Amino acid sequence: MNTVAAAGSAFTHPWTAFSVGQAPTPGVAVVHLIGPGRGNMMGLAFWAELPQLFAALDADGSVRAVVLAGAGSHFSTGLDVQEVLGGWLESFTADTAAQAAPRAEFLATVGRLQAGITAVAACRKPVIAAVSGWCIGGGVDLIAAADVRLAAAEAKFSVREARLAIVADVGSLQRLRGIIGEGQLRELALTGKDITAARAEKIGLVNAVYEDAEALMAAALEMAGEIAANSPLAVAGTKAILNEDREEQVARGLRHVALWNAAFLHSEDLLEAVAALGGRRQGVFTGK
Repeated sequence: MNTVAAAGSAFTHPWTAFSVGQAPTPGVAVVHLIGPGRGNMMGLAFWAELPQLFAALDADGSVRAVVLAGAGSHFSTGLDVQEVLGGWLESFTADTAAQAAPRAEFLATVGRLQAGITAVAACRKPVIAAVSGWCIGGGVDLIAAADVRLAAAEAKFSVREARLAIVADVGSLQRLRGIIGEGQLRELALTGKDITAARAEKIGLVNAVYEDAEALMAAALEMAGEIAANSPLAVAGTKAILNEDREEQVARGLRHVALWNAAFLHSEDLLEAVAALGGRRQGVFTGK
């Protein structure tokens, strides 16, 4: 059993990537991403703590709903590629003939990242994502695992992985289908385009858009309070029933994409994407 969850210490544990507090409304926990600068990027600490945190919230009988937001100006600018995958990228060299070991290592890494996002979906306490600023890549994976998504008017969203020579592999391709529909998902995932909060509301990615971050948090806390006032057994049961078919399909899709990326992610296009990102330029891809 996870020791953090067993202790029920979501509010007192010294998290590195998150701050956790209790809202004035009884039963509502407020979680903020507090990544180390650069728009709450998702580094190693984030991925290690995410499943622990949501297991602890799940186990805490005083928590009936969770509001999830980003500290500062942005929700999250996504995966810290260099911190999380830098060592794996360096393990591939042009003269390495046998690459089974680094591919197996990458498969395990993807599995851990997927498990972190799935912990949010599996948490019996409903999660409301309140998005301000940028929500990119892994940030979209995270909010797709939430039960409800709300946004401030200045929020922007991007399933950006294709622009970085990556197949999104942590849950957005699997969970967004049921949220925004097949056609909208294909457009966002295949183009990697950025969309505004207004567009996100139009396609159903978020339920409502608010004037600013302050109004957004007020609305998220009000909704969480409405949930917390209901029977916790009925709420947990409702979420479990709603999750059942979706999460079974998601699990199959996650296994498939993890294997796909373990086999095919390492490419000249990926190396070009990393170089282009570092040089702040557009990548030029050859399909090799």
